[in-house]
Amino acid sequence: MNRGVILTLSAYIFWGIHPIYWKQLDHVPSFEIVSHRMFWSMVFFLVIVSWSGQWRVLYKKIAGSDKKWLLVLPALLIGSNWLTYIWAVNAGFIIETSLGYFICPLVSVFLGVFILKERLRTVQWTAIGIAAAGVLLMTLFYGQFPWISLYLAGTWGTYGLLRKKSHLSSVEGLTLETTVLSVLALAYLVYLFSVHKFSFGADLTGSLLLMGTGVISGLPLLVFIHGARLIDLALVGILQYVYPTLIFIIGYFVYAEQLNEAKLMGFVFIWSALILYTVESTVVLRKGKQRAKNREQ
Repeated sequence: MNRGVILTLSAYIFWGIHPIYWKQLDHVPSFEIVSHRMFWSMVFFLVIVSWSGQWRVLYKKIAGSDKKWLLVLPALLIGSNWLTYIWAVNAGFIIETSLGYFICPLVSVFLGVFILKERLRTVQWTAIGIAAAGVLLMTLFYGQFPWISLYLAGTWGTYGLLRKKSHLSSVEGLTLETTVLSVLALAYLVYLFSVHKFSFGADLTGSLLLMGTGVISGLPLLVFIHGARLIDLALVGILQYVYPTLIFIIGYFVYAEQLNEAKLMGFVFIWSALILYTVESTVVLRKGKQRAKNREQ
């Protein structure tokens, strides 16, 4: 198997089994878990930047940016995404989080149309329409708007859009973002310590798991970045569905979350939309490559 495929797939599998990790910390309030994740992620990325000797480059990029808000806003988006995801997992909504990450690619396409003024092909519009119908059906028959799924998809999609506009690399961006978030996180952790509600240090296993949130957040990203550079973008796009599929499997088979007819109906619509969108995009990309080869010849 191609090395790039192995690395990229490994990252997606690692992200896909994250719910099991967060479930080990379900005795800790979500705000505290996220605060530790922000702080220890900052420590992880500071070590990476220091080890790679990129401090001067990072400083020049930040100082030379004429849109400082574009550097800070992604931090707020990723922070709220992390908080919603961890809360949802430990509150018994793992399946809803998987739906959110299934919808993400379509949200990115939607944002591309309305923000970047990109044009969609007919099949792409059809895929978005099918996904929207799935969300509507879930709302009408399930009797509850899937806000968790849509919030996760919306914040992650918007985060990706802003990161696309940023001149910082993935590691540089996350170093800055986790540093910004850690100011708020440390303030909250100090408050918990002052009122004797600080979970860290209460037991060895829990403390190690909280410290490990930085590694499980940063390490798969580094693996993914390296792997994605070695394979085609279309293949990266296809492999990304491994991540929410694993989350869905864990929610349904490991933690026995309910999947009623309304939810299943919504999933079928959204899966159909994703299959349609992925197949069409792959075909168009291959045709484009073939035309480019023919011109070279």
